[in-house]
Amino acid sequence: MCLAVPAKILEMDGFNATVDIGGVVRPASLRLTPDARVGDYVLLHTGYAIQVLSADEAAQTLALLHEAIGTMVDEA
Repeated sequence: MCLAVPAKILEMDGFNATVDIGGVVRPASLRLTPDARVGDYVLLHTGYAIQVLSADEAAQTLALLHEAIGTMVDEA
């Protein structure tokens, strides 16, 4: 299963960005989301931003991911 996660853009240099994913900072490509800007949230999949998200959409998605992870840990 593939998963895309919300990430906040911290810095940009052309189509290259530094993003924050829950405290983990990593590089990302913005080639598929040319309208993204510093401070935006993007949906990140395998190092590529595939969609710009609102802050509310990012928060809702992150909450669902945390809930799913908690459920998997409880079942283990």
